[in-house]
Amino acid sequence: MTSVVSQSLFIFGLRSGVTNNLCFIDEQTVVFPSGNSCVGYNTELRSQRFISGSEKMRRMRALAISPNRRYLAVSECGEAAAITVFDLQHEQGRKRKVLTAGDSLFQEFVCLAFSPDSKYLIGQAGAPEWMLIFWLWEKNKVLATAKTTSSTNPVNQVSFNPLNNLQLCVSGAGVFKLLRYAEGTLKQSSSARAESINILCHAWTSEEKVIAGTDTGRLLVFESRDLRREMKKSSKGVQGQDDGQVEMKRIRDGAADEGLTGSRITAILSFSRGFVCTTGPGTVCVFDKTDGDSYRKSKEIRIPADPYGNDSTPAECQEVDTVCISPAEERLAISTERGQLYSIRLSSANTSREKLHFGFLFQPFHSSSITGLSVCVSKPLAATSSLDRSVRIWNYQTRELELYKHFQEEGYSVALHPTGLFLLVGFSDKLRLMNLVIDDIRTYKEFPVRSCRECAFSHGGHLFAAVNGNIIQIYSVTSFENILNLKGHNGKVSGIKWSLDDRTLVSCGMDGAVYEWSTHTGQRESESVLKSCSYTDVCFSSSYNTVLAVGTDLTLKEIQDGQVLREVPGDEVAHAALAVSHSGRVIFTGTTSGTIRAVKYPLPLQKEWVVHQAHSGSVTKMVITYDDQFLLTASEDGGLLISKIVDKEGRRLKSIRQIVHTEEILVTKADLEEKNQNMMELKMRLEELQMENEYQLRLKDMNHNEKLKQLSDKFIQEVESLTTAQQMMKTEMEKLERENKKNSAEVAAKHSKELKDLEQSYSQKLMMEHGKYQDLHLKHQRMQEDYEKRLKSAEESGSQALEEATRVYQAKLQEKTRLLDQCQEDARQRILEFEEIIKQMEEDEEKKIHSLQIKYEKNLLCEKETNTSLKGRTGVITQKVNTLQRQINDKCSDINKLKQERQNLLGLIRSLESDIEHLKRQITGLERTSQDKDSSISSLRKKNQELEKLRFVLEFHMNELKNQIEPLQDDITEKKDRIHQLEEELVQTDKSNSQLKLVVSDLRLKLRTKEKEMRKEMERVKDLETLSERIRSDLHNCVGFIQEPKKLKDNIRMIYARYVPNTEAVEKSSVDDDVQKAFRFQRDHLQKTISSLNTKLLKSAEEHEKVYVKLMKENVTLITEINELRKELHSVRTQAKDYKAQLTVFKKPNKSGRSSEEGSKHEEVS
Repeated sequence: MTSVVSQSLFIFGLRSGVTNNLCFIDEQTVVFPSGNSCVGYNTELRSQRFISGSEKMRRMRALAISPNRRYLAVSECGEAAAITVFDLQHEQGRKRKVLTAGDSLFQEFVCLAFSPDSKYLIGQAGAPEWMLIFWLWEKNKVLATAKTTSSTNPVNQVSFNPLNNLQLCVSGAGVFKLLRYAEGTLKQSSSARAESINILCHAWTSEEKVIAGTDTGRLLVFESRDLRREMKKSSKGVQGQDDGQVEMKRIRDGAADEGLTGSRITAILSFSRGFVCTTGPGTVCVFDKTDGDSYRKSKEIRIPADPYGNDSTPAECQEVDTVCISPAEERLAISTERGQLYSIRLSSANTSREKLHFGFLFQPFHSSSITGLSVCVSKPLAATSSLDRSVRIWNYQTRELELYKHFQEEGYSVALHPTGLFLLVGFSDKLRLMNLVIDDIRTYKEFPVRSCRECAFSHGGHLFAAVNGNIIQIYSVTSFENILNLKGHNGKVSGIKWSLDDRTLVSCGMDGAVYEWSTHTGQRESESVLKSCSYTDVCFSSSYNTVLAVGTDLTLKEIQDGQVLREVPGDEVAHAALAVSHSGRVIFTGTTSGTIRAVKYPLPLQKEWVVHQAHSGSVTKMVITYDDQFLLTASEDGGLLISKIVDKEGRRLKSIRQIVHTEEILVTKADLEEKNQNMMELKMRLEELQMENEYQLRLKDMNHNEKLKQLSDKFIQEVESLTTAQQMMKTEMEKLERENKKNSAEVAAKHSKELKDLEQSYSQKLMMEHGKYQDLHLKHQRMQEDYEKRLKSAEESGSQALEEATRVYQAKLQEKTRLLDQCQEDARQRILEFEEIIKQMEEDEEKKIHSLQIKYEKNLLCEKETNTSLKGRTGVITQKVNTLQRQINDKCSDINKLKQERQNLLGLIRSLESDIEHLKRQITGLERTSQDKDSSISSLRKKNQELEKLRFVLEFHMNELKNQIEPLQDDITEKKDRIHQLEEELVQTDKSNSQLKLVVSDLRLKLRTKEKEMRKEMERVKDLETLSERIRSDLHNCVGFIQEPKKLKDNIRMIYARYVPNTEAVEKSSVDDDVQKAFRFQRDHLQKTISSLNTKLLKSAEEHEKVYVKLMKENVTLITEINELRKELHSVRTQAKDYKAQLTVFKKPNKSGRSSEEGSKHEEVS
């Protein structure tokens, strides 16, 4: 076994032909089938995890995810159809169960569905059985089966009722059935009339309602198990809204199959606000539920047009296969028939009013078989070509699609230049060499090689080899000349590889030949021919001494000097592709079943390899990157798989080469010039905007200054009015303080009287309650004594009665048992006697024996009746005992109630005591507050005296600041006048610049016209040169017929017929020499005028720049001065505000101090 293996890291592609092939696990993770496994893709982390299928799986048919998003069911087709359930909470998707149909074998399960509680699973088997199987999947138990349809009417979808685990729905071509699981069988509850309707999909919108979509574009509503209505979008819309109300049309008994041609409805999905369905190619509509049973079309989302797509198969015409929505209903995702994945955020779609379009979920994929794969040394890029007529450039490190382009023809092969800047693609008509530009793939050179199935650049990049049928052509990359043609294969060449030094080239073909060629001489250096094997791929070993090849004989061969050194035997699966690691430790082969095998090197003699389940189709190409880190494989299923190469411990291999990836990109001169022009225009626009913004800022400053003056004037007036109002308020406050003092004294007196009255009343109430409590306590003690006496007496009497009854009945039971024993002994003795008599007199006394038996049976019955009567009496006694116990329990409950009443009374007494304490605390608090007020009055008097002193100081400072502000305002007005003058000068300079720009644009137009004329003349000259070359070649051919005059004459006539009119045109053009001289004179004159204008332009530009610099410097100085003045103004205003605040603070305590002084004087007078 090899110590180096490959592990799946990332895959580009979607497996086609799988029902329900897209599901959400959570808000960020999506599951879809790709290759031979299911892939979980995280949209935020851009990472994938692989849930690999079974090794015997040939085909994947359907997916289903449980409602709790934990389990994934996969329908697998192999020797017998099976359903595998995976646990998604496990990192690698651990298998939980493999479900089969028991003894019956089916080819496939067409569709699956989980029950709402994820306990049950249903699977619809395919043709010809069409059996529906109902599992309790965790126990792998088949609960029921039922045949749903015939072979002519296929089933398209099965589902559970979201509110009922036991109700199912089955729909298809002419089929719509509702089934219910009951008593171990699936019973059909209803079957709507849908013989002529092809139902493609359905969805439950409520417990009784199902909406179904047909192949003619109809939306049918099945309610209460019958077809009731059809949904149609009304043509009339609401004013100001794009949303259309959905019209409900009732369907009568005979109108179920009314013809209505339209686009197919391939998918329907219900969610909390309504449902989502496809309404045509590339379109998905969202319907929101309104009042009642009606719906409103709220959104129409389309697949966008592909800017690099092909006009013959536009992207917006793709048919949608599957629709799914995230658990929080934030994101909607779809899959299409061409294997593409799209998504959209519904939250952003709700806010935008523009036309809604899907975006790729992560990258666009190939939709058909990949025919070519190549990597380069200088960049982490891989190029692929496909039968979908597209060429794509992938970055295998960032796992992104760098470039792609669709062509008119199918691409059969592709090769990347070692620099990663050029691309060679073999199409059906030609072989094209292309440039990888920054945003496009552009054809640079075409070669006449049709249907080139294999092409490859040399390691140095100076040569490339291309296969033309059974010939290998080698071209030079620099001169594009065909240097060598390697002929020798009798069949099609299927593989070519260059050696490391580019001296040799190895090739293999369908004729069973493997040749080594010298690229210098074009001769074969070695050959190995095995006609029984058609080789599919060939490769050099890591040391380049031997050649490895695979073919249809199912073996892996190592060839040296035309002889097979080693051969690894194969199994039933053939090898299709081959790749050798640069370290020489491992060889990877791709098979026709899609698996990748890792074989150790040197090759073993037995079947020893590690199998990696990778693709669902045959592996077409495989490449190992130059640093031995990644294995890239392409398949017929359209998937590109990136696998990491690791050892047994999971560590990556150490690369022998030190590879440094470059970041250079090809850009055309025209694109650069356009970008530079755009940059210049944007810079000019930016400068203009800066000037405009500065000008607007100045205007705003002027306006703000004027507003500031107005506000300051208003503020001064308001301050004066507020001072007058403040004086009025002072007088009012003094009056109110006097009134408040009088009222407070009266309230204090009233409060003291009320307190005394309350104390007296509560003391009397307490005495009364205390007396009542003592009386109740005495009553409670008496009641307790009485109940205890009664309980004791009742217990004694009950115990005596029980003892007496038990004694009496025990005695009776003993007597009866004795009687029974005696009777049994008598019966035994008599039976023995009668047995002896029977033995002696068997024939004579049969009648007597029967009579005696009847007598004894009667005696036994009466004794049994006496026993049953005794048992009934014992039951009555036990019932009496139970009643006595119940009476005792009732008395105990009465005692407990009395105890609870006592506790309640104690709680009342405690609450009253707490109220008394609370009132006492309030009295003490009022006394403290009065003391605090006295202390605060004395402190306020002291503050008042200090604030009066501050008032005089602040007024003095205010006067000084006013004197300082006046000269500053004069400076500001002078600088504003200077700014106005500079602005006028700027306007004049702008006018002169605009005039110069107009002159420059006119000159540029003249230059362009002259350049066009020059190009026309150059084209004419080229045409004449081609004509002369053709004439020379024809004349050269005529020289061969010098000895045959007739043929020479005929050839000369043919030449004359071809070229006589063209020669006349040349003569005419040669005659017009004067016209050409005039043209040259005009061109020289125009060049001189352009040079003079350019010098003038440069001078004017320099002068303009000098003026602009002066203006900018003056503006900068002015702006700095203005900013300093603004800072000074701001500081002065803040000081003024502080002073005003201090004044207000000073005035308030002054008022309070005066009022307190007047109050104290009043008290002294009183």
